[in-house]
Amino acid sequence: MLSLTLIMCLNNYAQSDDFQSRKDSLLNKIDNEESDTARIYELNSAVLKLKAQGDQLLALEINKELLKSAEQLTSSDNLKIVHFGKTYVARSYNNNGNIKKTLGDLPGALEDLQKSLALKEENKDLAGQASTLNNIGVVHAGIGNYDLAKQYYYKALKVNRQRENTLYVSRNLGNIATIYIYEGEYDSAKYFINLSLMEKRKINDIKGIALLYSNMAHITDILGDKERTIAYMDTSLTYYRRVNNKGGLAFAMLNSGFIKFRYQDLRGARLLLDSAHIIIEEMKNVDLLMYVHQYLARLDSAEGNYQSSLSHYQTYMMLRDSLLNEESVRKITKSEMQFEFEKKEAIRQLEQEKKDAETQATIDQKNMQRNFLLLILLPLVAIIFLVYRSYKQKKLSGLMLAEKNREITDSINYAKRIQSAILPPDKLVKEFLNDSFVLYKPKDIVAGDFYWMEHSENKVLFAAADCTGHGVPGAMVSVVCNNGLNRSVREYGLTEPGKILDKTREIVIQEFEKSEEEVKDGMDIALCSLEGNKLQYAGAHNPLWIIRNEEIIETKANKQPIGRFDNPEPYTTHSFELEKGDSLYIFSDGYVDQFGGEKGKKFMARAFRELLLSIQDKSMEEQKQIIDEAFETWKGSLEQIDDVCVIGVRV
Repeated sequence: MLSLTLIMCLNNYAQSDDFQSRKDSLLNKIDNEESDTARIYELNSAVLKLKAQGDQLLALEINKELLKSAEQLTSSDNLKIVHFGKTYVARSYNNNGNIKKTLGDLPGALEDLQKSLALKEENKDLAGQASTLNNIGVVHAGIGNYDLAKQYYYKALKVNRQRENTLYVSRNLGNIATIYIYEGEYDSAKYFINLSLMEKRKINDIKGIALLYSNMAHITDILGDKERTIAYMDTSLTYYRRVNNKGGLAFAMLNSGFIKFRYQDLRGARLLLDSAHIIIEEMKNVDLLMYVHQYLARLDSAEGNYQSSLSHYQTYMMLRDSLLNEESVRKITKSEMQFEFEKKEAIRQLEQEKKDAETQATIDQKNMQRNFLLLILLPLVAIIFLVYRSYKQKKLSGLMLAEKNREITDSINYAKRIQSAILPPDKLVKEFLNDSFVLYKPKDIVAGDFYWMEHSENKVLFAAADCTGHGVPGAMVSVVCNNGLNRSVREYGLTEPGKILDKTREIVIQEFEKSEEEVKDGMDIALCSLEGNKLQYAGAHNPLWIIRNEEIIETKANKQPIGRFDNPEPYTTHSFELEKGDSLYIFSDGYVDQFGGEKGKKFMARAFRELLLSIQDKSMEEQKQIIDEAFETWKGSLEQIDDVCVIGVRV
């Protein structure tokens, strides 16, 4: 939704004499067409041309004429004419969505695009479906719904590959790469950029190649590679100038100008940002206009032009709030949910009887332990809904009230209390593993990592586990996996690590098979059994390190998770006779995968080995403190990327 001030400005422009004169002149030329179908062709061509020229408001007005004319044909007695009319009704809704997206009316854009998609599916228009799926993905990407954006991009990619359309396959790949950039998954982003470049070079798509080089510059800039960043941006600008594409050129100038500002080239930044500002103002692209005012505010401040900086910043805030206000987000979410509901309702009704019967059979078979599991899971499901809704609104608007923040925190803290109930208390850990430590650092308040302990037949069983995801979703998976470990020992009486993992995998798969959709979630784990000096170990992806005489003895895990896996094999149990003074360590991958240091790289297993070897003269509690401080120092101001769990035991 546009802000009131912006809407008034646009309406005033739309009602001006010059605007009306241009509209009338254009429609008069088109009305001279001999047939209704020819008129519709010309109306659609005019809309696309006006949009490309940046004249969004006139494009919107002409598109209204297109929609009205196309709808009139759908009541014809001629089936071919009816099909033609439906095709252009769908295209007009797609045009509407794209124009509204450019103008910043994101709820309106999504509503029109969903109407277009439904009509194109009805008409079996594969090319149209792919285009609209991609456009819906762009809207969701614009408001930070990255998971939804990727879903729509992948759907569009699948359709375009069926059609063997190289141009649109390359665009879908590029859009997927952009989402990975937003999510900080730079290796994945570069992979998809290179795939897209291969496709674009096949068809010499200069504009597309220019955009991909701009994205590569963004990645290398984040990774601190100044020379490559400048080279990529210069290449991108060169390509955009070759095709004389105003929108792309403005976008590239905007990015290049900001990068030059960051590298203290204020003169170069001024030239590029001022040029981008002129083009974007002409195009009336609200999204890009927001960023150009943000960057100009920072540039003016750096040059000492504080009054101008304040003016640009105020304009930036107005545009940002108009694009990302709470009402817009609410409308988009409601529209998306309504669209999916209507699309799937018929299938849902047909399958309801079967699902009811299966549900009843499942209920009859549940025992007391699974009922207890449900008591844990049901509150977590409710918490996910509350956290997701509240967190998304806070992220998009930036203006959440303090009361809403408190509600979110309370909800997540409640989830933490539930998850804490499945973790062994410190007193129990020290009772059975006297000389030990557990370093447990969730990325969020709740975690997908957890540590586990049982005592059976004079054996101490303990594990460090890493479940799919983190936060509340990861915590849900951890409850299922923790329950599987408990049942393997308590219900089935197993104490050998390999057999415990075999049975846990069986239990976890059984739980997830109750879902209507295929669930690939699971767990990586290192599991140990200690009886005196006798140690047994089995692992799923996560290894065991034993340090003896200043050397690390590594035992690797089976390369298969606790969960669904093609061609699974029994987990291997490894046995050891420990010596006095041996230290053993099991851990999840969150510690070694953390980005940090001067160059923002991963900590890596090698550095972790060296750290552990350097502190063997310390007590286990001192080791925990040193390992924790090393992690925080390495991480610095960067975000923690995953949950961390490290367990150390000295014999």
